[in-house]
Amino acid sequence: MIDISELASEKIKQLMAADGMTDAYLRLGVKTGGCSGFTYGMGIDEEVTEADDTLELNGLKVVMEKDSVKYLRGLQIDYKESAMGGGFTINNPNAIATCGCGSSFRTKEEAGVPGEC
Repeated sequence: MIDISELASEKIKQLMAADGMTDAYLRLGVKTGGCSGFTYGMGIDEEVTEADDTLELNGLKVVMEKDSVKYLRGLQIDYKESAMGGGFTINNPNAIATCGCGSSFRTKEEAGVPGEC
């Protein structure tokens, strides 16, 4: 369904531990907006609802809103180090267009509702 690299999983677990949230979930979602029509949501959450799907990857608990799953199938999350620091990267095979900011996209089937990035 989705793939989170081992390095990205470790970085997320470190962030959770630093916030004292070692039993939390990585929450992934998609909402309308951004320059291209949809934007990603990624955060730490301690709550799971009936509207969520859950899975575990590399020892990391992940929760996704069921409405977002169709946009996230095949998603790859990695963590890259560079001379200027590091950061998470997202590769979404469903995206046919993305914004320069890298957090906004649209799919072949749906354009979303473009707005400000």
